[in-house]
Amino acid sequence: MATKLTKLLNIKYPIIQAPMFLVSNVAMVKEAMKGGIAGCIPALNYRTLDELRGALRELKAAKPKGGSFGFNLIVNKSNVKYKGQLEVICEEGCDFIITSLGSPEETINQAHKVGIKVFCDVTDLKFAKKVEGLGGDAIIAVNNEAGGHRGNFSPEALIKELSTHCSIPIISAGGVGCKADIDRMLSYGADGVSVGSPFIASEEAGVTEEYKQACVDYGAEDIVMTERISGTPCTVINTPYVQKIGTKQTWLESVLNKNKKLKKWVKMIRFSIGMNATKNAATKATYKTVWVAGPSIEHTTEILPTKKIIERLVK
Repeated sequence: MATKLTKLLNIKYPIIQAPMFLVSNVAMVKEAMKGGIAGCIPALNYRTLDELRGALRELKAAKPKGGSFGFNLIVNKSNVKYKGQLEVICEEGCDFIITSLGSPEETINQAHKVGIKVFCDVTDLKFAKKVEGLGGDAIIAVNNEAGGHRGNFSPEALIKELSTHCSIPIISAGGVGCKADIDRMLSYGADGVSVGSPFIASEEAGVTEEYKQACVDYGAEDIVMTERISGTPCTVINTPYVQKIGTKQTWLESVLNKNKKLKKWVKMIRFSIGMNATKNAATKATYKTVWVAGPSIEHTTEILPTKKIIERLVK
């Protein structure tokens, strides 16, 4: 399965274990590297810069020959930890950074000084061309089958448009739960895939057994879009609790969002409330089960070691 991505990261298979808020951790990424793929963790999974630094050092010490790991950075102003996180990552070193939700220019400039590659989340051609112009090393093409905050275009439409107009590698994000899905993305012109939801039900994932089992028990038809987490549509499992609270913003939020001066603050409050609910559901027993996942959990039939999930994806 040699592609531009396998050459870029020196990995056996063109797969990145996607960074997932609350889910991804060092144990998962270690197993990802052993399995011949790359692993990535959101920097926001660490409360302090010292914890982030510790994770970087642990992964470097565990990195096998040919292994590859990276960290995800939220690069817009809402992430007050961004500059400190970027500084620590550049000081300690890793193979790549994935940027989300903002301009990657500063990240690209700083990371390239120390030999770190930068891949950038995009949902359309306009932003993809900006990334290429800024010197990004690859594009993470987020399609409408992705878990969490997804794009608007189908995998086929997005990959074909980007591969036609961009020269840097394209990594498709969303809609991959088995080898046939990977083959499909590569046939459209992708150079690799970013896979998240199938790894939620891994033994190494740092979430509750209930969350993992939900990814086994539910399927693609159980994934719905909700505005109740961050104010921006996000995919979650349609649990009884989600059905109870609904997936649309409240009438008060709807009214306040029409006010330009108040809209920013309403979204910030909704994000804070939603993220807290998501964290509680993922990390401890609660009836408020708001579990983020994508339709690719359709192929998840049991909780497995990361190693076995990788084998399912490549064989």
